[in-house]
Amino acid sequence: MEKTLFEQMGGPYTRIGDYYLPALDLPAKKERHIGVWGQRHARYLKLNNKVLYMNLLTSGKLNEYLARVDALAKDMFFRLVAEYTDRQGVND
Repeated sequence: MEKTLFEQMGGPYTRIGDYYLPALDLPAKKERHIGVWGQRHARYLKLNNKVLYMNLLTSGKLNEYLARVDALAKDMFFRLVAEYTDRQGVND
Protein backbone atom coordinates (compact mmCIF):
# COMPACT_ATOMS: atom_id res chain seq x y z
CA MET A 1 0.00 0.00 0.00
CA GLU A 2 1.31 3.44 -0.94
CA LYS A 3 2.00 5.99 1.79
CA THR A 4 -0.24 9.02 2.04
CA LEU A 5 1.19 12.49 1.57
CA PHE A 6 0.85 13.07 5.32
CA GLU A 7 2.94 9.96 6.03
CA GLN A 8 5.52 10.90 3.40
CA MET A 9 6.07 14.20 5.19
CA GLY A 10 6.65 12.41 8.50
CA GLY A 11 3.22 12.89 10.05
CA PRO A 12 2.08 10.29 12.59
CA TYR A 13 -1.39 8.77 12.86
CA THR A 14 -3.32 8.02 16.05
CA ARG A 15 -5.73 5.11 16.29
CA ILE A 16 -9.10 6.06 17.74
CA GLY A 17 -11.47 3.11 17.83
CA ASP A 18 -11.39 1.54 14.37
CA TYR A 19 -10.05 4.64 12.65
CA TYR A 20 -6.61 6.11 12.11
CA LEU A 21 -6.65 9.89 12.30
CA PRO A 22 -3.74 12.25 11.59
CA ALA A 23 -2.15 13.50 14.82
CA LEU A 24 -2.40 17.22 14.15
CA ASP A 25 -1.36 19.86 16.66
CA LEU A 26 -1.90 23.57 16.42
CA PRO A 27 1.22 25.69 16.80
CA ALA A 28 1.60 27.29 20.20
CA LYS A 29 0.75 30.94 19.96
CA LYS A 30 1.35 33.78 22.31
CA GLU A 31 -1.93 35.24 23.52
CA ARG A 32 -1.88 38.99 23.94
CA HIS A 33 -4.35 41.03 25.97
CA ILE A 34 -7.03 42.78 23.96
CA GLY A 35 -8.44 45.89 25.60
CA VAL A 36 -11.65 47.78 25.05
CA TRP A 37 -10.54 49.37 21.76
CA GLY A 38 -9.54 45.99 20.30
CA GLN A 39 -12.84 44.47 21.39
CA ARG A 40 -14.77 47.31 19.80
CA HIS A 41 -12.82 46.87 16.57
CA ALA A 42 -13.56 43.13 16.62
CA ARG A 43 -17.27 43.88 16.95
CA TYR A 44 -17.01 46.39 14.09
CA LEU A 45 -15.28 43.81 11.88
CA LYS A 46 -17.89 41.16 12.68
CA LEU A 47 -20.71 43.47 11.68
CA ASN A 48 -19.21 45.44 8.78
CA ASN A 49 -16.25 43.54 7.32
CA LYS A 50 -17.02 39.85 7.74
CA VAL A 51 -14.55 38.70 5.08
CA LEU A 52 -11.55 40.31 6.79
CA TYR A 53 -12.74 39.07 10.18
CA MET A 54 -13.08 35.47 8.97
CA ASN A 55 -9.73 35.59 7.13
CA LEU A 56 -7.94 36.80 10.26
CA LEU A 57 -9.79 34.30 12.45
CA THR A 58 -9.09 31.27 10.27
CA SER A 59 -5.44 32.20 9.71
CA GLY A 60 -4.87 32.55 13.47
CA LYS A 61 -3.87 36.21 13.23
CA LEU A 62 -6.99 37.82 14.72
CA ASN A 63 -5.70 38.09 18.28
CA GLU A 64 -2.39 39.63 17.18
CA TYR A 65 -4.18 42.06 14.87
CA LEU A 66 -6.66 43.17 17.56
CA ALA A 67 -3.89 43.60 20.15
CA ARG A 68 -1.99 45.83 17.70
CA VAL A 69 -5.13 47.90 16.97
CA ASP A 70 -5.75 48.23 20.71
CA ALA A 71 -2.20 49.45 21.38
CA LEU A 72 -2.40 52.02 18.57
CA ALA A 73 -5.79 53.27 19.74
CA LYS A 74 -4.57 53.63 23.35
CA ASP A 75 -1.55 55.63 22.22
CA MET A 76 -3.73 57.89 20.09
CA PHE A 77 -6.24 58.39 22.92
CA PHE A 78 -3.59 59.41 25.47
CA ARG A 79 -1.89 61.69 22.94
CA LEU A 80 -5.22 63.41 22.18
CA VAL A 81 -5.99 63.81 25.89
CA ALA A 82 -2.55 65.35 26.47
CA GLU A 83 -3.01 67.75 23.54
CA TYR A 84 -6.48 68.72 24.73
CA THR A 85 -5.33 69.40 28.30
CA ASP A 86 -2.43 71.52 27.02
CA ARG A 87 -4.72 73.49 24.73
CA GLN A 88 -7.30 74.10 27.47
CA GLY A 89 -4.69 74.87 30.15
CA VAL A 90 -5.79 72.12 32.55
CA ASN A 91 -3.26 71.47 35.34
CA ASP A 92 -4.93 68.61 37.21
